[in-house]
Amino acid sequence: MLRARFVVVAALVLALSLVVAACGGGGGGGQGGGGGGGEEVSGEISIQGSSTVQPITQAAAELFREQNPEARIQVGGAGTSDGFEAFCQGDTEISDASRPIDVAEEVPVCEENGVEFIEIPVAFDGISVVVNSENDFATDVTAEQLKTLWEPAAEGQVTRWSQVNPEWPDQEISLYGPGTESGTYEFFNEAIIQNEEETSRLSDVETSEDDNVLVQGVSGDQNALGYFGYSYYENNRDSLKALSIDGVSPSADTIRSGEYLLSRPLFIYVSTQALENNDAVQPFVDFYLAEGNLNRLVEAAKYVTLPDSLAQESRAQYEDRTTGTVFTEEGEPKGGDLQAALEQAQ
Repeated sequence: MLRARFVVVAALVLALSLVVAACGGGGGGGQGGGGGGGEEVSGEISIQGSSTVQPITQAAAELFREQNPEARIQVGGAGTSDGFEAFCQGDTEISDASRPIDVAEEVPVCEENGVEFIEIPVAFDGISVVVNSENDFATDVTAEQLKTLWEPAAEGQVTRWSQVNPEWPDQEISLYGPGTESGTYEFFNEAIIQNEEETSRLSDVETSEDDNVLVQGVSGDQNALGYFGYSYYENNRDSLKALSIDGVSPSADTIRSGEYLLSRPLFIYVSTQALENNDAVQPFVDFYLAEGNLNRLVEAAKYVTLPDSLAQESRAQYEDRTTGTVFTEEGEPKGGDLQAALEQAQ
């Protein structure tokens, strides 16, 4: 049965509020759940961006508000690209992202508008390629088969399961995927189509920036195939089946190790101006990233926690107020891997 996002977030809050309360607020870096000295925090924080990251951030916001009812935190899920557009114009204090900020296109906009930011990895995700749970023939798909199905040339041409794999039935296939403003769309496109200048098929695909809409579509269509964040598959296992890619299934271990092809880090981007000028932002980010909180939020949202060493480097980025991105123009971490890139940035 489909679980709507607000239900999932409510469940996270209910489960985690007891834990956080038992831990005395779980503030990081010497900060409690409220302001310094135990004072309640007030003020407004606007957060926009990835629908993939949204359940983690929304749960953090709800828990923070339990201790600070005068804090007003709005968390949107319009998509990573829309989130960066608002963030780089100075319209939001924090941006949720399922891909790194674009060095060539988005960083210059931030610079033009005087928006300085801290890039903070918070979790790992593995984009899950899923079919309806009643599908009894598809269990594994290759990266090449996914390209055959999703490349632009497939529009109106590759429309049947048997065209992807001749061992599959000669039945129509229905496709569901995120819209073009989604970081999930962009990551999948680059990983599978392997040409960032070329978009994947769109005209005959049911698209939405809301992953719950995609879940509902695949859940209600026995001929469906779609893709979205790992959490949305995990929260709907009763109606969905995840396909392995080149023989590797998405799991916490394969996602964290990078063995699973569609593994990726998830981020929050925090404005340094907001940290300085908005009294609610630092206490909230302290709360979000606290050692006693972040892993519980990520696990409860059914994403994959960062390894301890990477989590420490991620927190150091924030605590040291290290600004800018550690990714290249090609979207790769400087130094070869994310931890090395963060270490070099210090």
